[in-house]
Amino acid sequence: MGKQKQQVISRFFAPKSKTSASGTTPSNTVSSPSPPTPTPKITTTVTFSPAKRLRNTHLSSPHNKLAKLTLPQKNNSPSPPSPSSSLPIRTLESSPRIDDSVLPLPDPTLHQKFLNKLLEPTQDALEPWKDNINTKFSNPKYTPLEQQVVELKAQYPDVLLMIEVGYRYRFFEKDAENAARVLGIYAHMDHNFLTASIPTFRLHVHVRRLVSAGYKVGVVKQTETAAIKAHGSNKLGPFCRGLSALYTKATLEAAEDLGGGEEGCSSCNNYLVCVVEKVVGNLESGIDVRIGIVGVEISTGDVVYGEFDDNFMRAGLEAMILNLSPAELLMGKQLSKRTEKLLLAYAGPAKNVRVEHASQDCFSDGGALAEVMSLHEDMNAKKLANGYQMEATEENTQASNCSAIEGILAMPDLAIQALALTIRHLKQFGFERVLSLGASFRPLSSNVEMTLSANALQQLEVLKSNSDGSESGALFQCMNNTLTTFGSRLLRHWVTHPLCDRNMIYARLDAVSEIVESMGSGEASQDFDLYEEDSDIVVVQPDIHHILSSVLITLGRSPDIQRGIARIFHQTATASEFIAVIQAILAAGKRLQQLQIEEDKNIPRQMRTVRSALLRKLISTASSSNVISAAAKNLSSLNKEAAGRRDLENLFIISDGKFPEVAAARTKVQLANEKLEQLIGLYRKQLRMHNLEFVNVSGVTNLIELPLDVKVPSNWMKVNSTKKSIRYHPPEVSSALDQLLLANEELSAVCRTAWDSFLKTFIGHYSEFQAAVQALAALDCLYALAMLSRDKNYVRPVFVSDEEPVQIHITSGRHPVMENILQENFVPNDTNLHAEGQYCQIVTGPNMGGKSCYIRQVALIAIMAQVGSFVPASSAKLHVMDGIYTRMGASDCIQLGKSTFLEEMSKVSHILQHCTSRSLVIIDELGRGTSTHDGVAIAYATLHYLLEHKRCPVLFVTHYPKIVEIKKEFPGSVGAYHVSYLTSQSKPDVELISNQKVDSMDYDDVTYLYKLVPGVAERSFGFKVAQLAQLPASCIKRAISMAARFEVEACNREKHRFLKNFSRETLPSNKACEVEKGLSKFSDSMEADRVENIEKLENAFKDLFSRINLGCLEDVGKIFHILKHAQNLAIELMKADECRF
Repeated sequence: MGKQKQQVISRFFAPKSKTSASGTTPSNTVSSPSPPTPTPKITTTVTFSPAKRLRNTHLSSPHNKLAKLTLPQKNNSPSPPSPSSSLPIRTLESSPRIDDSVLPLPDPTLHQKFLNKLLEPTQDALEPWKDNINTKFSNPKYTPLEQQVVELKAQYPDVLLMIEVGYRYRFFEKDAENAARVLGIYAHMDHNFLTASIPTFRLHVHVRRLVSAGYKVGVVKQTETAAIKAHGSNKLGPFCRGLSALYTKATLEAAEDLGGGEEGCSSCNNYLVCVVEKVVGNLESGIDVRIGIVGVEISTGDVVYGEFDDNFMRAGLEAMILNLSPAELLMGKQLSKRTEKLLLAYAGPAKNVRVEHASQDCFSDGGALAEVMSLHEDMNAKKLANGYQMEATEENTQASNCSAIEGILAMPDLAIQALALTIRHLKQFGFERVLSLGASFRPLSSNVEMTLSANALQQLEVLKSNSDGSESGALFQCMNNTLTTFGSRLLRHWVTHPLCDRNMIYARLDAVSEIVESMGSGEASQDFDLYEEDSDIVVVQPDIHHILSSVLITLGRSPDIQRGIARIFHQTATASEFIAVIQAILAAGKRLQQLQIEEDKNIPRQMRTVRSALLRKLISTASSSNVISAAAKNLSSLNKEAAGRRDLENLFIISDGKFPEVAAARTKVQLANEKLEQLIGLYRKQLRMHNLEFVNVSGVTNLIELPLDVKVPSNWMKVNSTKKSIRYHPPEVSSALDQLLLANEELSAVCRTAWDSFLKTFIGHYSEFQAAVQALAALDCLYALAMLSRDKNYVRPVFVSDEEPVQIHITSGRHPVMENILQENFVPNDTNLHAEGQYCQIVTGPNMGGKSCYIRQVALIAIMAQVGSFVPASSAKLHVMDGIYTRMGASDCIQLGKSTFLEEMSKVSHILQHCTSRSLVIIDELGRGTSTHDGVAIAYATLHYLLEHKRCPVLFVTHYPKIVEIKKEFPGSVGAYHVSYLTSQSKPDVELISNQKVDSMDYDDVTYLYKLVPGVAERSFGFKVAQLAQLPASCIKRAISMAARFEVEACNREKHRFLKNFSRETLPSNKACEVEKGLSKFSDSMEADRVENIEKLENAFKDLFSRINLGCLEDVGKIFHILKHAQNLAIELMKADECRF
């Protein structure tokens, strides 16, 4: 190998013949009639990088700008010079036309030869089809394969193509460059194109990696085999190839051959969300646009739709995006800049969310509705043609079609437009059928569910932690004890959409209580049947717990049956996957039938095995006799061993006339094999060798191996030989083998068609199986909530009737997430809010004292209770809330043009516009994003608006003591609380105000108690937090000194303001002026001397009052009145000083 490489490199450096005197270049020699000597290939390989291209630019001579890039063309004429690079695809040559003023180019150096040969080609050369999109590709320099590549790339310009070539999938040109970067594989030049490749058996791994990087990946396969090609009209041409599959993030899990894999986050949803909008421009109400949305989870069959008005901040759109967490966005064209900016900000580089634009011009004037209706008509026609509904009556079929059409007509106009765009988009993947099932559609919001805003989801950390963006530390992760992936997905929906219907909440709580009782816990039995007063509490046998746990544990070890059922519906499931999914559903149904739900309908409720109405309904659906019989019938038609071997030819069990095409194809294969057996018997007689048998060597079958001295007919074809024997193929055997090969090809095609037809017949049962899977998912969620309540010692909440006043009464409430971290060290707190009493709490306290944790725990307990879970408290009595609104934290969004304060105000605006008297509002430190006076004013006005107009339960955290004065305007409705703490220095000595002693103020001994108590906190202890943050000691001392001086100055200004108002109201105008002058002079002296103690302050006021007395001797009664007021004022000022210092 090394010798051959040395010869190649030697030829590369060998001197070439000099050009003639006429200036004929080597290119002229190449284009001459005499064929050139073929240049041997260089066996060394290099990687291409921009750094080497830059190196080439630095090392090139000034005359290199005259070099040309010669692309293969019909007339061999030189191409125009490339402005970006002088790197070649084939050869780099100088122009034959050289201006007289330019010196002739010197011969290139050896180093330059290396650069020209080995460096990366130019961008234009990498994509030669861009200039030929509208022309026929007949470049004679392209190989037949390259010609196919150019045509395929022109047909699918936005798709990263993986083209099957033999036993590898190859990438070409820009696709090769992208694949090399993402997959870490090698890219090199081959003929005209840059190329890279992967083995065929690694297709599923690399497609997932490319899709995860955000690419739209297309797999191009050979559409004919070697046998078919040899007997067809395309004997001499390349293999026919065509696009067989397209993959994106939203379609990968449902796709054929690649879906259902273990890679990736299978418990997460992969929604494709289509967004369209219409400008409304209602400035009075703040409405900016009307948005229509359709979200499709193709791998599960879930479809959500909705239409809503949204404001300038797009709060509704942001909430929807965070709820669905789409993997792919389909944006209708002509979206407003604000909407598009929000969607693109969500689909940032960190998330790799794929974005595609779609034109909706063709859907104007009713075109969208026509597109949707045509899909339903086509699907119904296909169902009738394939006999999907043979078991259904004509009346049921018509009723189903009418209900689906009525549901479509009831959808909003913009939602229909988004649905039409989604249908057109999914047609290229073959998944549009999922949008024809009316049973899978559900609205984005309903009257029985609460939709949490984006702000609430983020600030309450419902789905993800704010610290690192992971699920660890979020409410969902704390509650997620599910055993199956499809149960986890349903629980995620439950947590983000708490129930607003009291009956539905109690149905879940009853189910959880019964499961907890069956586990042997007595905690749940205390409150079970509080809602149903006519039932008695009885001890339940633990059958429910054991059966549910065994069913769910088995399902957790099985494939994701929800996505498996969807893949069967999309006809992309493999035989082994079909058997695994149907077997799992069948086993779960049979196990749940042991609870005898159907048999004990007429038994009194107290004696039933399962008493909860919701549990009975779910178990009955999951163990439906129709589902079990259909599952058993489908499994009886398949050979499990063949499915495990992926042997499609032997998959079907032929009985009772089933699969006649497969039976006929198998007969042909059997006849071909019998013919070969007959031939071997004939050759035994002909050669008089009774032990003669066919042998198989190196993949060549049905060989006749004979010794060297045996004579055979002259028409026998010698295949190979050894020292002792020769192997032959008689002409009859060759013909029979061709027939056998064709019969096997036909059998494979017939079996594939039969498998597709088999999957189509299953669609008639899809709705029943989907309902069974949904029931199993709900059972998993209820079992997870029961496990949570048992393990954490949670209590069942009680909900008052809707007619009673709104109230929240929580005893010893705990934060569900922080309790897991702190365990027994967590300090519980009580909460009492009542619409006819105190329905607002103003919470103050030191920094890091637990204020935010307290208000968050109240909101999280309300969410958990309305999800149907037990809650972390000693007792909880709640009213069903219709919304939970939050304003916490501080952040900006520069990409959307939002400052920190604008973000804060927009969230407050959303709260004031959407909250009702049945909403829980929690606001934390409102107004800190602007100046102190503006912040106090806005916070006060916001709270005033909530108390006066909304009258909803409010938890208001603030560091502004001024806010507490709102109690005077709403007596009895507002309570002031603070989180308690201990400190040995409860109030600093007045002597510490002096410049010499103020630096010694220290609050290191503050102890947080985290207990909510009545009253207002005196200080926030911000310097303690600064010390924990390790600010320099000199900086903290300086801040303490400045804070003390600011406090004294503020106190003086307040006192002077009182005295001025007092003098203006009680003294004549001339005397009032004298008093104000005295106050001004006094203020100057105060500013200059920095009053050191209270005695000096008291003496100053005594002098002031004596002046007032001497200046008003004419009217004794008035003097007495003035002195009386002065005395009261002095007393109040002295008390204020004592309280302040």
